[in-house]
Amino acid sequence: MATLALTKDNFKDTIEKRGIVFIDWWAAWCGPCKMFAPVYDRVAEANPDIAFTKIDTDAEQELAAAFGIRSIPTLMIFRDGIPLFAQPGALPQEAVEELVQKVRALDMDEVRRSISEQQAGPGSGPDPTT
Repeated sequence: MATLALTKDNFKDTIEKRGIVFIDWWAAWCGPCKMFAPVYDRVAEANPDIAFTKIDTDAEQELAAAFGIRSIPTLMIFRDGIPLFAQPGALPQEAVEELVQKVRALDMDEVRRSISEQQAGPGSGPDPTT
């Protein structure tokens, strides 16, 4: 499956509806982005059930600013609309493949439970002194 270009117009729908979504933040002038692109494309071809997307930071400056993208390439991963990973730098193929396996293996119910607990903050759980 080819990568999908993300824009501010299709970003939200893609993240919310696609299950696992990998995002490659890139720009045409970026040397490391050009080196990472074939790696990203190979992993995308091997995993057609995952949405592998790309965001051109020059064309989508508003999105890049909203996500605090300061270095490219940056790889981000969402699953079920939840951000799970963000790291700048061109990763080797083995690292991207390992991320695919780790994201597939996540128990998303546990992830959501953990997020709920973090958002509730201290003092919202059982009193450990009783």
